Amino acid sequence: MTDKKTPYFFALLPIIVLVAFLAYNVFLYGDNSLGGANQLALLFAAATASIVGIKFGAKWKTILDGMSKSISSTTPSLIILLLIGALAGTWLLSGIVPAMIYYGLQILSPEIFLFATAIITAIVSLSTGSSWSTIATIGIALLGIGQALGMPTGLIGGAIISGAYFGDKMSPLSDTTNLAPAMAGTDLFTHIKYMMYTTIPSFAITLIIFLVIGFTYTTSEEQDINGLLSAISNSFNISGWLFLVPILVIALIIKKTPAIPALLAGTLLGGIFAIIFQPDVVISITSAESLTFSSAYIAVINAMGGEISITTENEMINNLLSTGGMYGMLNTVWLIICAMIFGGAMEATGLLRRVAEPIISYAQSTGSLIATTAGTCVFFNITASDQYLAIVVPGRMYADTYKEKGLAPENLSRTLEDAGTVTSVLVPWNTCGATQSAVLGVATFAYLPFCFFNLISPLMTIAYGYMGIKIKKLENK
Repeated sequence: MTDKKTPYFFALLPIIVLVAFLAYNVFLYGDNSLGGANQLALLFAAATASIVGIKFGAKWKTILDGMSKSISSTTPSLIILLLIGALAGTWLLSGIVPAMIYYGLQILSPEIFLFATAIITAIVSLSTGSSWSTIATIGIALLGIGQALGMPTGLIGGAIISGAYFGDKMSPLSDTTNLAPAMAGTDLFTHIKYMMYTTIPSFAITLIIFLVIGFTYTTSEEQDINGLLSAISNSFNISGWLFLVPILVIALIIKKTPAIPALLAGTLLGGIFAIIFQPDVVISITSAESLTFSSAYIAVINAMGGEISITTENEMINNLLSTGGMYGMLNTVWLIICAMIFGGAMEATGLLRRVAEPIISYAQSTGSLIATTAGTCVFFNITASDQYLAIVVPGRMYADTYKEKGLAPENLSRTLEDAGTVTSVLVPWNTCGATQSAVLGVATFAYLPFCFFNLISPLMTIAYGYMGIKIKKLENK
């Protein structure tokens, strides 16, 4: 923290540097900007924040400690991300994901696919309390089904993320659903009750939009679908028994098993099922003459740690049957670490709070206070690069202001979720945006326009604030 008040321009300077570098990187590198350019942009911005902080009285040790603390807070997320890469590899090798695609193509018609995708991911996420686990398991399969139906990956990703974040936001098992009321000073179920007033209409509008798109969008012909089904069944032993693994993983998470052991169990079982159900695929991956302990070991380890691809007679299916394993997640891990270095430097120097200070002065009416809170949450998702900070810091900043204006804390907790939780996935360098982009293999800016729930939610809560809908006042005691 700086010893003296930092001039506002200097507080903004690291953000200006970050935005300038990111914009130029996108112009020069396009989708390849995540291969190193954006990571360096975050480090340059962190260096700028450190220089500004030291100039105005911050100690280097304080800044370094802030960076270290920020990075360490993401350690579980980084482990989960690597495990998701490993899980995707063994679930492909074992035929689990191909089986999901195979049966999904027969059940889901193109007209209702997007609608059904949002519903399915919402139910799974609501049950597990984890959008990350939902997207990493059922989300990957739904992406493959949508691609097979001829839909753009950005559109499919938008439906997957919309449903997953609805469920995560409303689930009492979710960490953010518990964090927001704790920061605002209300209880969990009061918080969930008041979220329903804005969240259900937002999700209903989202579902209507996906239905309209589904019935107006032209996709593959039925004969193409039959060709895809044939290619999958000729390459894999498709069986309902394969669904035991994802069912077990979801059951473990519902039983409140931590995500890391649950995903590890799913990964290892995927490897075992690959050896049992797909011996020919395992042999083909290693170019071995027969299935031995060594060839099975090599195939499973390669699927978990590196890139594998399975070739069929259908080119479209070939595009779906490849994964990067843990190796494919390394750019994202690097991005998250650099983002947390930047966020840690900004927080340790006090620049984040300094930038946000003038915003509070604009919050005169109830509507402007809620709009300001929502804007601050989005701001912290962009600058601090972390969903939790986008809930914790605004929660602390505005708690007293809501009380002074006679507003119940559930108004604040609802806004923290409506704007903080759901917009994190829309920022490419945020831990959530970087992770989901890597897991789905879809650029953040490709799925962003179609994350209707995530875009509508903050607008809905702001509209409620200005119109005075479901705004609870503090009871006089």
